[in-house]
Amino acid sequence: MHTFHTPLDLVRERSPERPVALVRQGAIDLAARWFRKTFKGDVLYAVKANPSPWVIRALCSAGISAFDVASLPEIALVAEHAPGARMAFMHPVKSRDAIARAYAEYGVRTFALDTHEELAKIVEATGGAADLNLIVRLAVETSGAEYALAGKFGVAAHDGPALLLAARRATQDLMGVSFHVGSQCLRPSAYQAAMAQASRSLVRAGVFADVVDVGGGFPSIYPGMIPPDLIEYMAAIDRGFADMMVHEETELWCEPGRALVAEASSLLTRVELRKGDALYLNDGAYGSLFDAAHSKWPFPAKLVRSDGAASTNLKPFSFFGPTCDAIDRMPGPFWLPEDVREGDYVEIGMLGAYGVAMNTRFNGYGAVDTVAVEDPPMASMYGLAPRSIPTPRYDHEATVVKMSRSRGRKRRRR
Repeated sequence: MHTFHTPLDLVRERSPERPVALVRQGAIDLAARWFRKTFKGDVLYAVKANPSPWVIRALCSAGISAFDVASLPEIALVAEHAPGARMAFMHPVKSRDAIARAYAEYGVRTFALDTHEELAKIVEATGGAADLNLIVRLAVETSGAEYALAGKFGVAAHDGPALLLAARRATQDLMGVSFHVGSQCLRPSAYQAAMAQASRSLVRAGVFADVVDVGGGFPSIYPGMIPPDLIEYMAAIDRGFADMMVHEETELWCEPGRALVAEASSLLTRVELRKGDALYLNDGAYGSLFDAAHSKWPFPAKLVRSDGAASTNLKPFSFFGPTCDAIDRMPGPFWLPEDVREGDYVEIGMLGAYGVAMNTRFNGYGAVDTVAVEDPPMASMYGLAPRSIPTPRYDHEATVVKMSRSRGRKRRRR
């Protein structure tokens, strides 16, 4: 992978035609080491957040040796780039073939489930193996997440005890519980509340858990979203675990995705056309900007111009992607110099999570180049950059921008 000091150096040398994922490997190394040092248990990287081979290798180099996988292709990816790593198949609904191959070909022993039917499927597909680690996904009631994940997965509280008891009887190895408080969780206490609910289910079932998996949901920084310090999440989990009805050897797991990789990559796009306050880019909703389009997240943006200075006055823009579909639109606002023009490049920050992972090949687009850069991310939970992203406010009468911190501002969500 070629390395440039800054995105501007890349633009001046190559004038890239395709979108470019700008990799900051130091950011992923720092995040991984922070979690390993601070979380009092096993850290499993949620591969779905960013399945790029360089991410898997970088995490291994930083000491992450366990991975939360959701499909056979993710299992094969980890096996190729992290040989010998431990994998947990944490998707609660899997095909029989996927279960059997994961167990027999890749040595996967940990499987999540949230129904009696899935439990029977796992047992049958593995030939009634005695060395299964069965993790029961519980539905929990929490608040404070930007993406609420309740509804699709998780056994309801009134059905949980029976499933926990059945899972306990189905394995001679580990049985555990897991849950997900929601993606980009901004309330540390949500973890403690979910652990209390899990503990009640275990007590009603009359079983002890060998594993308590608090899932993912750990946040990163975006405009309008300034999370509490991650140490507050660790403290809430410690309190929750201390209050749970578990035995002395119960293991604690977590599955961070976004918090490990969000800062580690941004996206460099090119302006193909300006139409008023709308910029037409060479990447969009069907590429790495899925969240910007469908969840309307206003990711931070910077102008990268190879020749001449840009205006110091900022104004809000919306983006359109390169495809022919009208929904390929990112409303923003994305704050950029008012004189942005065709041929300029725009760096869109904090896209290491759920960026390139969302790419499609619709209309023939979606190909992304990858280079390393050495400048810091636009914001950081780990001290590499400021702990917030200023949100500009545009004064249309004076045509000036007033910068203000965005803590506590409410944003319209879908």
